[in-house]
Amino acid sequence: MIKRYPWLLAASLGNLLFLYAPIAVLILFSFNASRLSARWQGGTLQWYRLLAEDEALLAAVQNSLLVGLVSTVIATVLGVCAALALERFPFRGQRAIEGAILLPLVIPEVMMGVALMLFFVSIKLPLSLVTVTIGHAAFNLPIVVVIVRGRLRKLDPGLEEAARDLGASAWQAFHRVTVPLLMPAILGATLLAFTISLDDFIVTFFTAGPGATTLPLKVYSMVKSTVTPEINALSAILVLVSMGLIGLSLALQRKPV
Repeated sequence: MIKRYPWLLAASLGNLLFLYAPIAVLILFSFNASRLSARWQGGTLQWYRLLAEDEALLAAVQNSLLVGLVSTVIATVLGVCAALALERFPFRGQRAIEGAILLPLVIPEVMMGVALMLFFVSIKLPLSLVTVTIGHAAFNLPIVVVIVRGRLRKLDPGLEEAARDLGASAWQAFHRVTVPLLMPAILGATLLAFTISLDDFIVTFFTAGPGATTLPLKVYSMVKSTVTPEINALSAILVLVSMGLIGLSLALQRKPV
């Protein structure tokens, strides 16, 4: 195919270059000794060292990790339960429930952020890390449902039936047969949800209150003044961590049933 249509290879390489060349430049200039990002003056690790000594930045990292971990646990537990209910126990009105669960995937993130903010204000819940965590769990829930449900559809129901025929209870068959087969999808969905939570800015911007500054919000506040090598270093770390987690998530999801 490539030999017959060399323009396909050229177009693919061009797309990859368009997507990843800016990321490569950003990572390269995070080691630039000059404070002027546009001019290279040799390599250095001082910007990474300054990042490690920035207390405000470390606090933002701590907030992001806390929100990511808690919201991911909530989304994973609820998402796995919802996927099992939708796939294994059909009920009246299921289509409407499915649409409601998947709605955060199709509506603009700005609308979701505004809606969450108005909801929290209407119930008089102060904007804080708690509201940010709820917001992140809300948009991560459908991601977990989609991934886990896709894995469930590939499982052979006869495996659980065979376990029941051999004397296992319903819980034992689920715990010892279904859960291990679902684990790659669950772990993949968990990593993907954590990555999205770690990088999210829009929903966080609308649901965060005083003292709830996460890493993306901190980066935004730094960029508003000027782009410094510290921002390049921080962005490089975020890109590498996000790409690593997404790659691991995809690898786990591709594990054969």
